[in-house]
Amino acid sequence: MIGDNHVAIAGRLKDLGALRRTPAGVAVIEFRLQHASEREEAGTRRTVEADIEAIAFETQARLVAAASLDSMMRVEGFLCARSRRSRRPVVHATRIEFIEGV
Repeated sequence: MIGDNHVAIAGRLKDLGALRRTPAGVAVIEFRLQHASEREEAGTRRTVEADIEAIAFETQARLVAAASLDSMMRVEGFLCARSRRSRRPVVHATRIEFIEGV
């Protein structure tokens, strides 16, 4: 295997699918984060905005399922293709932390 695959991003919960179970009985939920920040690139400040598709399983899935839309959260995980047919990347959330007061 080659390389690192680690994602850490903060954003607002903008879309939340239904909590469901895989055929193997694993809790799963799909959600979307809306990210906005400023970063330095090529010597200048740049506004960064992106909608990030994510998926969570078991404990993390239940955490997201209980959240309110517009909640601010920090997600850590890794990128994986959405499916065998769609190679579009999705963040698989392995750690979710809610950010209060933002």
